[in-house]
Amino acid sequence: MTSRCILQTALLVYFSTTVLAMNYNLLRFQLSSSSVECQELLLQLNGTSKDCLKDRMNFKIPEEIEKSQQFQKEDIVLVTLEMFQKTSDIFRRNLSSTGWNESIVENLLATLHWQKEHLEEILEDIMQEENFTWDHRTLLHLKRYYLRIVRYLKAKEYSVCAWTIVQAEILKSFFFLDKLTDSLPN
Repeated sequence: MTSRCILQTALLVYFSTTVLAMNYNLLRFQLSSSSVECQELLLQLNGTSKDCLKDRMNFKIPEEIEKSQQFQKEDIVLVTLEMFQKTSDIFRRNLSSTGWNESIVENLLATLHWQKEHLEEILEDIMQEENFTWDHRTLLHLKRYYLRIVRYLKAKEYSVCAWTIVQAEILKSFFFLDKLTDSLPN
């Protein structure tokens, strides 16, 4: 009886880790695909930063994200979720001066929304399965980064150049998001 229970437990652990590994590979693929799709949509928006050099600003992406320190999978999901949420919030602001194609912006927002919902489900599963602790400083630094972007837009009164600079900055943030996604455990 005991050996049968040990065998069942061993099989359960084996299959659980196999399923989790497949889930992380799937998560990595989905995050990467969404990131690429968002980057492509952002690149389709007209705007060239060379005309707006005087408006450039260093928004200072958080160092822990820029350096792509070793995050746990839960941390990566939280950071990615926050990045998608804040990017979505920014692109829901006053875009009237940009002259951007509204359907491209709507597609970008739809992609971000779909990915946010998916990440929220994953995060719920992780929280139920595991007991993890999160260093809130990283999330706080990330929120401050996006707040600097929002303040910049407001200070520049949502001008075309301000939006062009923000578009370039968001593209840069997706580069760091790709680095984070690549660091998901196998």
